[in-house]
Amino acid sequence: MTGPKGSRTAMKVLVFGGAGFLGNYVLSELVNRGYSVLAADLKRPKYNQEVDFVECDIMNTGDVKNALSSDIDYVYNLAGFSQLEKAHLEPKKTINLNVIGNINILNACIENKVKRVVYASSAYAVSEKGSFYGISKLSSEKIIEEYQNHFDLDYTILRYGSVYCERDVSNNYIFNLIKTAIETGEINHCGDGEEVREYIHAADAARLSVDVIEDDKFSNQHIILTGMEKMKRIELFNMIEEILGENLNVKLKKDGYNNHYRFTPYSFQASMSKKLVSNPFIDIGQGILECINEIKNQK
Repeated sequence: MTGPKGSRTAMKVLVFGGAGFLGNYVLSELVNRGYSVLAADLKRPKYNQEVDFVECDIMNTGDVKNALSSDIDYVYNLAGFSQLEKAHLEPKKTINLNVIGNINILNACIENKVKRVVYASSAYAVSEKGSFYGISKLSSEKIIEEYQNHFDLDYTILRYGSVYCERDVSNNYIFNLIKTAIETGEINHCGDGEEVREYIHAADAARLSVDVIEDDKFSNQHIILTGMEKMKRIELFNMIEEILGENLNVKLKKDGYNNHYRFTPYSFQASMSKKLVSNPFIDIGQGILECINEIKNQK
């Protein structure tokens, strides 16, 4: 495996969005592997208090330049607007954060001769679904490609899909689903339950996210990061019910937000990408148990 030259302790990595859902896991993985890590976000990461931190708004070019000093080797952009179901209500905010904010980071990367930028995209970037969120991610992908063409800024684009964990954050679908089920005895879903997903635990996603900077073959590539287990939504609901040992009232509704893809995010216009899988990986059943334990411990 080819990758960063020199020891990992000599390599400095900056993570924009380090306090976020996935960002906290990526920080932990980088620290565990011995990298020198700096987190940049609006607030200090909750789970990585020991990591160096700089307060940063990616819409503020001064903040971005201050965070990205000349000794940074790799940059992760995990920042931006990630709430898919709210993006269609706030198109300007979505585009500003996910496109203009990303451009601010790219410009600072060029100025400081960063070796590679790793961009957190989404499976919705290659889908006709996802509204302004998907559009913003695809737009940023195209912009990153042009920055490489014109300014020789190497990149890795990671298209995440169906990431979950046992932490209580707003856009953690499985955790919030289980929490509602425990508190109300109900699961409410907009759709018929036949939609297919490949869930991946955030710890696995973070491990793969760090793997990509340790191998040059991932340079200037689009990588899909989803799970290895295909599962229908209704199967997920049944699994949660079985593990909880309770009869849940599963309500499948036709109304509400329905701009999710059904079976696959891909449209024929999609740019080619490779899928990176985690082996070993955290089984979905084990992940559900971790969510349940965390929710029970909150009480």
